[in-house]
Amino acid sequence: MTTNDSVQVSILGLGAMGNALAVALVEAGHATTVWNRSAGKADNLVAQGAQAAATAGDAVRASQLVIACLLDHASVHEVLDPLADELTGRTLINVTTTTPEQSREMAAWAADAGVAYLDGGIMAVPPMIGQPGSSILYSGSAAVFDQYKPLLELWGTSTYFGKDAGLASLYDLALLAGMYVMFAGFMHGAAMVAPAGITAGEFAAMAAPWQSAMTGAFQGFAAVIDGGDYTVEGQQSLQFSNLSDLLAASSGQGISTEVVAMVQRLIQRQIDAGHGEEGFARIIESIKQPV
Repeated sequence: MTTNDSVQVSILGLGAMGNALAVALVEAGHATTVWNRSAGKADNLVAQGAQAAATAGDAVRASQLVIACLLDHASVHEVLDPLADELTGRTLINVTTTTPEQSREMAAWAADAGVAYLDGGIMAVPPMIGQPGSSILYSGSAAVFDQYKPLLELWGTSTYFGKDAGLASLYDLALLAGMYVMFAGFMHGAAMVAPAGITAGEFAAMAAPWQSAMTGAFQGFAAVIDGGDYTVEGQQSLQFSNLSDLLAASSGQGISTEVVAMVQRLIQRQIDAGHGEEGFARIIESIKQPV
């Protein structure tokens, strides 16, 4: 397949993300069939040249390549289980957000049904699809990834992690974990300065460049973690990272301390275990060993 080849493709699910994926395919000239459980979701795509299928089965029968972008793992099974025979011999790319184990279970289901399977984790919001910064992670069938990579690249940078169908989901959710904790930290800071009359916008102007600069520490932490030696010189010690003052200041501003207290607990567990002089990266041991 080259970037100029038109692929007959069907998309199941036209929520905000499914719609964005379909728009990118239609605009690139791919013959696109779309289906959604709720009527009317396909109208804008039909106006652009897509074909609307009355049923999920009609959509599957229309194309060799089927894309599932549904609500959750259960909805994928609800839609596809009755169509297992129809899917036999076809290719399924599932970009529905699932856990690694759910992705592996879906890959096993596909194998039993004689379906070539690729799992995807979308690292973008719908308006980013097809734009710089959009990234989609894949795992499962290497043959499917290689065959359809030009099409997949229409949505964003495509990265393949191997035949274990759960790896894309694992990376996806691990990256989201970092994002949500970072967002929570920003919200905490904004709440902290609000009683002083500082707006969230004013705080964001300070926080964005600061937090962006701090991501430069990731590689240093990674080197320490991978090396397994938390006594490496140049690290900020856990004793020095004690967040008691931050907790006190938060309480003084009359806000919840839950976000910061979570990090403090990770630090304190390692200090209590006798590792107070070791580096901050050691809190990963608290995370690896839940209480």
